[in-house]
Amino acid sequence: MKTRSFVPEKLEIQAFIEEGGSLSGDLPVAALPRVAAGLMPGLDASKLPPVRWSAQGRTVPQRVGGPQLWLDLQAEAELEWECQRCLHGVREPLGIELQIRFARDEAEAARLDAESEDDVLALTRHLNLLELLEDELIMAQPLVPRHEVCPTDVEALMHDERETPVPGGQAQSDVPDGQEKPHPFAALAALKKPPKSE
Repeated sequence: MKTRSFVPEKLEIQAFIEEGGSLSGDLPVAALPRVAAGLMPGLDASKLPPVRWSAQGRTVPQRVGGPQLWLDLQAEAELEWECQRCLHGVREPLGIELQIRFARDEAEAARLDAESEDDVLALTRHLNLLELLEDELIMAQPLVPRHEVCPTDVEALMHDERETPVPGGQAQSDVPDGQEKPHPFAALAALKKPPKSE
């Protein structure tokens, strides 16, 4: 019997699962435009390693009714975001490993979703597996990407910006010796005070 050929962009998901189908591949990051849009500004996504992914369909027999339909999805990527501390690129590995249960219709999907912590989707005739993969990669991204130790000493840079450079490469503070630099909010409060009556 000839094995059916499945296409990830238009996957016949029920047949794929019932036949215990498997798919895998390498996908350029540039082929995932929504993922690429959230990376380091100006980054050439074609320079990143490809996303390695695999999908496996499986059924779980039940005492009553038909078998449960499951899709196991794994992916590994190495992506680069803008560090929220130093604004330089921070490259980190990213991995997903999901077990998704497919319900027969939307009503069953809603019931299963309320009853368990499993990821549940309703069956459709075709599923774009690569769009699903992209959704999961986006959700797995760090909320606040940053280095554990930034390559740039941010505090030192902020200190340097508070000083005025002078010829000869040395820095001189704007504030005379022995005086503290006034806090900007203190200066603003002073401006808002009503003038003293004579």
